[in-house]
Amino acid sequence: QLQASGGGLVQPGGSLRLSCAASGFTLDYYAIHWFRQAPGKEREGVSCVSSSDSTTYYTDSVKGRFTISRDNVKNKVYLQMNSLKPEDTAVYYCATDRYSYCSGAYSDWGQGTQVTVSS
Repeated sequence: QLQASGGGLVQPGGSLRLSCAASGFTLDYYAIHWFRQAPGKEREGVSCVSSSDSTTYYTDSVKGRFTISRDNVKNKVYLQMNSLKPEDTAVYYCATDRYSYCSGAYSDWGQGTQVTVSS
């Protein structure tokens, strides 16, 4: 099971670091995605990090502001979010890919964490 944490209320321009932890299995075999869903909007892929060579991908709206990383020793994946904007407000989820590379085929995900950007 995957568990995202680290969300909260932050002012525009602020930062948060989200964590993704797994229980019962190791993350290092999988590419890991962060995706988000805002009320009334479709699910949006935010970022992905591959397993094999830690290649990273970002959706255009977060490039230069968000950084994904993984720590296979701690069995965690992180999403550092800087320069947050109100449009980043959403529930954020982490998910395993079916493969070790970022194919976009989500396999498992768990509870998300709420991120609210507001003054």
